[in-house]
Amino acid sequence: MPLVSSKQMLLDAQCGQYAVGAFNVENMEMAQAVIGAAEETGLPVMLQTTPSTLRYADPAVFAGIIGVLAAQARVPVALHLDHGNSVELVAQALAAGYTSVMIDGSALPFEENVALTREAVRAVGGRVPVEGELGRVGGKEDDLVANADANTDPKQAAEFVRCTGADSLAVGIGTAHGFYAKTPVLDKERLSEIRAVVDVPLVLHGASGLTDADVRDCIARGICKVNFATELRAAYAEGVRQALREDPKLFDPKKLGEAGKRRVKELAIAKMMLCARPRS
Repeated sequence: MPLVSSKQMLLDAQCGQYAVGAFNVENMEMAQAVIGAAEETGLPVMLQTTPSTLRYADPAVFAGIIGVLAAQARVPVALHLDHGNSVELVAQALAAGYTSVMIDGSALPFEENVALTREAVRAVGGRVPVEGELGRVGGKEDDLVANADANTDPKQAAEFVRCTGADSLAVGIGTAHGFYAKTPVLDKERLSEIRAVVDVPLVLHGASGLTDADVRDCIARGICKVNFATELRAAYAEGVRQALREDPKLFDPKKLGEAGKRRVKELAIAKMMLCARPRS
């Protein structure tokens, strides 16, 4: 089926008390693996690209590849711009065929974040849903570096959504991008407080490396979209390394790609099933 909007996908998750897995992909093979996992589980899925990925190949390339794969799939697939860093990039993604976008002004003061997000929402004009972010997710994602010490304020979250018209909200509760150097301490009570005053779907960034129990608890407290990135890159790389260990003379890119795909698909299936579990 054609690429679908993420808006109804996330509203359905909110109503059904589960979360949609959102997976960052870097190439055709990772996209094939994630969509293959979605077909095997029968679950809707979001594929995402960041600004650095779109410097590697522009939005039209990824939209073309993923659009074709989605058209051949039997499950709903959305294509999302993750951590969009400008309204111009949002416009490029929209023109290329992306069906969901994020504008990330979380590094800005509150008023400037509101202004940037509102500008992106107006530029999109309702054609696709817009994800905003308030509070900082720690670690490094793309060109963004943050310390996990600026969690989302619930009162500001309510005002942010009201003033911007964002369709979903990424929140900071102590997660971090990349792998964790030590066990993260998540402010889950804050997440519950945000859910009580914000009615749009909530998004959890920095899920790579969280325990299954933590992910399930966050979903139970209102998270409707869970992002996975670093773990997928590591899985792909380890698949390629294993193939080369087994056959150091291997040089066929297709066989290397297949090895990476297998690892990514296995991981994606596990994460999709984790997100699909009903809240207890």
